[in-house]
Amino acid sequence: MTDEQTQHPDDELLQTFALLTETLVAGYDVVDLLQTLVDRSRSVLDATAAGIMLADDDDTLELVASTSESGSLVTALQISAETGPCIESFVSGRIVSVDDEPPAPVDWAPFSLVASELGFRSVHAVPLRLQDLTIGTFNLLRDTPGDLAQRELVAARALADVATLGIVQERSLRETRTVRENLRNALRTRVVIEQAKGVVAQMRSISPEAAFAVIRDYARSHELSMSHVSAGLIARTLSF
Repeated sequence: MTDEQTQHPDDELLQTFALLTETLVAGYDVVDLLQTLVDRSRSVLDATAAGIMLADDDDTLELVASTSESGSLVTALQISAETGPCIESFVSGRIVSVDDEPPAPVDWAPFSLVASELGFRSVHAVPLRLQDLTIGTFNLLRDTPGDLAQRELVAARALADVATLGIVQERSLRETRTVRENLRNALRTRVVIEQAKGVVAQMRSISPEAAFAVIRDYARSHELSMSHVSAGLIARTLSF
């Protein structure tokens, strides 16, 4: 039997953590790091979609990274309605899971309706915690009902911790002011990238996800930050 045939089922998870920690050591664009994390989490945690939301100065959650437009729609609804598992996880600082067996709480009806229409049967929200401060949530959406297995629960918590460390950096762990500034920077960067995605999507007649990949690939190949490339696209000083 070959090594490939005897590959441990957790190898992909280990490779994901190796990639993320290598990125943290080597220097990184925070939005790119978070996007890589949610992209990899789809396969290692068997998620249909995944996303990360961060809190702004008013403790309002905003989407920073998502694997799909449908996932973005669900999380955006939770933000606008101020209800649902992601909001509950952020407020309580606990992992919150919900599916349609049994149905979600009545006051989550707007979220549950849209999630069902998009084919999601369960949602699992993991808080991004920095000591006693919750700065956002890591969200997994599945097309099947049921709780996370113990292995998946541990992995989801660990990935949420990597996301938190990527945002605040280790030297800032005790400095709330610095944490807030890093959050603001991450959110501002995402706004610029979203605008640039629209520019590229329109220019090339491609989807927003494909446009994001184009921007990210260009930034990596030219050793530039995604925010720098995005700003250039918006200002029309850069084209590709």
